[in-house]
Parts: sequence; structure tokens; C-alpha cells
Amino acid sequence: MTVTLKSTVDTLLVVDGLSVRQGDRLLVDDVGLELERGRTIGIVGESGSGKSLTARAIVGLLPDGLSATGSVTFAGTQLLNAPERVLRGVRGTRISLLMQDPFTMLNPLQTAGKHIAESLPAGRDRQEIGRRLAEVGLGPDVASRYPFQLSGGMRQRVALAAALAKDPEVLVADEPTTALDVTTQDEVLRLLKEIQRHRGMALVLITHDLRVAFSVCDRIQVMYAGSVLERAPAAQLAERPAHPYTAGLLVAEPPAGHYVERLASIPGNVPSADSVTGQCAFAARCTWQESACVDGKPTLTVLDPDRSSACVRMPGIAADLVGTVAEQAVASPPPVPSGSAIVTVTGLGKVFRTRPLLGRTRTTVALDDVGFTINRGESLGLVGETGSGKTTIARSLLGLVTPDVGTIELDGIDASDYRKLSRTQRRRVRRFVQVVFQDPYASLNPALKVGSALREALEQRGGDPATEIPELLGKVGLPSSYADRLPSALSGGERQRVAIARAVAMRPEVLICDEPVAALDVSAQAQVLELLREIRRSEGMSMLFITHDLAVVRQMTDRMLVLFRGKVVEVGDTADVLAAPRDDYTRRLLAAVPGGAS
Repeated sequence: MTVTLKSTVDTLLVVDGLSVRQGDRLLVDDVGLELERGRTIGIVGESGSGKSLTARAIVGLLPDGLSATGSVTFAGTQLLNAPERVLRGVRGTRISLLMQDPFTMLNPLQTAGKHIAESLPAGRDRQEIGRRLAEVGLGPDVASRYPFQLSGGMRQRVALAAALAKDPEVLVADEPTTALDVTTQDEVLRLLKEIQRHRGMALVLITHDLRVAFSVCDRIQVMYAGSVLERAPAAQLAERPAHPYTAGLLVAEPPAGHYVERLASIPGNVPSADSVTGQCAFAARCTWQESACVDGKPTLTVLDPDRSSACVRMPGIAADLVGTVAEQAVASPPPVPSGSAIVTVTGLGKVFRTRPLLGRTRTTVALDDVGFTINRGESLGLVGETGSGKTTIARSLLGLVTPDVGTIELDGIDASDYRKLSRTQRRRVRRFVQVVFQDPYASLNPALKVGSALREALEQRGGDPATEIPELLGKVGLPSSYADRLPSALSGGERQRVAIARAVAMRPEVLICDEPVAALDVSAQAQVLELLREIRRSEGMSMLFITHDLAVVRQMTDRMLVLFRGKVVEVGDTADVLAAPRDDYTRRLLAAVPGGAS
């Protein structure tokens, strides 16, 4: 039985048979959804699944060169390919879009108040700006500030206030919390839900984070390679996936509540929609694939009144899918290494001073009497919100920032100030500690092929590129042929693997991982995390693992250090801190994890 969407008197938005093309190339294929007033639907899937294109097609904001067919009906009005005068009467007024990066929504030359004023209905007074800021939890003083003067969470709140200024009936939120730390994410999600409840507004939430989707959405539909593979109530989807791809996403999500011996992932990458039009789009990555899966494209079929799946093998494999998710059994974390300290940080302090064009010099205390050690073979987690001092610590260890006070000892060398090191000492500490940054897109030179990037690192160490480049690529799970590829030809996860290979090429004893998976999809995240685990085991390497994700810190670290406004507020074995936190701030971090961390 094929799914047929049926509108009700409370239905605001109906999307039916929506397809998006770029010339002859298919990007989104036959997508449908239905949204009632006051309800939330989540659209989840990896990058390349078509989530954002679907959102842009709904609000009539497809990039130039793309076209859409099908039907998008809002309150009885057809929006797809409607005249601009019709779209202007709906877009931004009755349907509004909140994008992932507030920098793309906010003009850096305009104040927060100006952004909101531009979006308000005609005739509203300036006091309305203050009321709109208050609705998103900001004070009236924010109205006079520019985007660069606001934190990431505050920028997203201003963008939300602007998106809501014309009191839309539907808000389409495209990855609104992806770039935020856990407490700010929790604040924004709570704010969205409270505003939605107060206004009776409908919400379309696009995210790759299943934990976020489960905490916010009433219903979820899973997209892959431009198609919808499953629809279900959020609670049922979390417990009983009805498509192998959904099960794969659930298994790849690192659990926040317990340690697992191996982090599972979905092998391969998302194909383009036009390359899988005549078969199940997920077949090439599916454990349960049979000939029927590639003989034709499965239709989205009703399994029960609330559930639909585009898997020809359902419900025969339903029990297997549930069992696969349940196999993430609790395992005991490995014992904390008891080797001698190879990194010792004592009494570290750093104050940054900025002088704006107008006004007084502003001082920010980044670090305040920070101290810790990293033992040989140990992984130490640094946890805290944006602005807590995590990256300043990393940059101090790398010599990119010189602390005002305190000492840094790396393998017996005082590296508190790299400028005072001899050339021999500097070469030694730069080989001793290496780093993997957050953004794989920015960490590689786009003009250098993978082999050239690795060759540069090997030549610094005096290695043999001819033999070691294939070895390095094999170590990070990439074929040797990738040496001839440019970064632009790689997926995000593959780029991060190359960045890891480049860091490991120096054979460091300490690897700093600064949010290394924050920009990756859940499956690529699991692949990279498991790779880092394996490298640590095989190389005996120590790690300083910086993250705001407590599920990641549970899986990747032996001990953890919690930072708050530049001060250490808690330190201990990771399992102990997460099971019984002693500091109120650590408890707040745990409480903010979607779905809980204990």
C-alpha cells in the first residue's frame, strides 16, 4: 500500500511529489510531508540527503539553476512556482526560514535592532524591538550591538527574533543548533519549543543529530540520496527503526550514557540521487541487500497507521533491525593509563585585550590558574562551553598563544614561550605535539593534492614519502590512489582522515584533537572516532581531546577536565565524572544533553 497524504482542517503545509533538478540531474526525488498547526516534523539524514534543498524548495528560495516540480500547498495556496507577488505574501510573513549559520542571515554592518526592525510589520514602534528581543531571552541593550559583538548563541537568538518578527505560522529551521555548544544548544531548543507552544506555531526542524530530533519533534522522516526512506512518530523511530538506513544512523550515534567497545558506522558515502533512481538508494551500503532491492525503486509503503518505510524487505527484517540497535551493549572502559606525565601545565593564565574602533579597551580572561597533566598513553578530555578556554589551552600547547603566567612542560622542555626555545628545541616540541582541527575543509590547502600535503609533513620529519604515503593512507582507511586527489574531491569524513594522516606523519607523542568531528555527519563521525581510537592503541599516543559533546568525551577519553570561564571546576576519571558530577556547572552540562547522558 503506497502512502497518500491526507489534509485535515489543522493542516497548514502539504508537500507532495516534490522533486528538484539541476538541468537533467535529479537532486531531490518525490518528497512529501504534512504538517499540522502547532506540531513539529523533523527531517534527518546525512549531508547530501537533500534536506536543505527540500526546505529551500518549500519556501521558494532555491539557488539559481535549480528547478522544482510537484506541489507545495500552504493553507490552501499553491506555492511551488507561484508568482513572486504570491510568494512575497507568504515567505517571511506566514512561513519563515531560520538557517544554520546566523552569519549568513545577519548583515555584519547592521545592529541586531536594525535586523529586527526591518522584519517587523509596518507601523510597529521601537519598543517592539525590545519585546522581540525579550521573547528570545535577550536584553534591550543587545539592540545596539553588531553581530561580531555577540556570542554564537546570541547571534542565533537574534536571527530567530528576526525570523519570527512577522509572526509566521510555520518556521523552517535548518540545522539551527549545529554550531552551538551543548548548553547553548539546549537553550535554543527550549526557546524554540516554548515559542512554538506559546504561538501555536508549526515547526520543520532539519538536523543530522538524531538526539536533537528525538528531543524536539513529534514526527520524523528520514531522507537519503534525495528520497524519503521512512516516516514515523519520533518515539517509535527511536525504539523500532523500520529501514536499514535509520538503524544505521541510530547505531552510529555514540551513546552518551555508557561506553561501547566499538563505534559502529555505515560504510561508504551518500550517492547522488540521479545515480540510484532505479533501485533502493541505500542498497550499496545495506547489510540486508537482496536482488529485489536493485530491481526497482521501492515506494514508501504504510506498515501501520503511523509508520511508512521504503524497504522491500520490511517487515521481514524488522526484528533484525531492532536487534542491531540493541547490540550496543554496555562495555567497561579500558583502565586509565598509569604512565608518567609527558605534558605538565601549571598555573596557566591568559588575558586578551581588544581595542574597538570606539570605546574602551575590553579585557577577557581566557585562562585563570589552569593546571593539569597528560600521562603517556592517556587521553584527556577538555570539556566546556564556547569561551571556556579550551582552544586557548590547545593554542598555548602548540605555541600559537603565549600565556601571561604559568608553565607548560612538554617532554621535559619548558615550552611556555616558544620564542625562547632554541631551534633544536622548537623542532623537537613541534614534532612531539601535533593537532587535528575542527574544520576539515579549512585544514587542508585546496591547491595541494593529498599526496603533496602528506609529503610536506614527511619531509619535515625526514621520512620517505614514496613508501610512507601509501602506509599513512592505509592507516586512516583510504586507498593509495587518494594521493592524487584534491581535497575538493573528498567527502568531509575523508578530508578529516587526511588531516589525521598528516598529523600522524610526524609521529607525535601527543595528538591534540580540537572538536575533530563537530562538522561531520553521524556516520562519518563514528568512522573518525573509531579511527582515532585505533591509532591511539597502535601508536601508544597520548591525546588531548577537546569537545563540547559529552557522548564523544565518554567514548574517547580516560580522564576529563571541565572548564568554566577559564577556570577548572572539575577533573577526574571520565566515567566517574559523568556518573556523579560534583560541580553544579558539570551537572548543567549533563542536564543539557538531548536524551540525557547518564
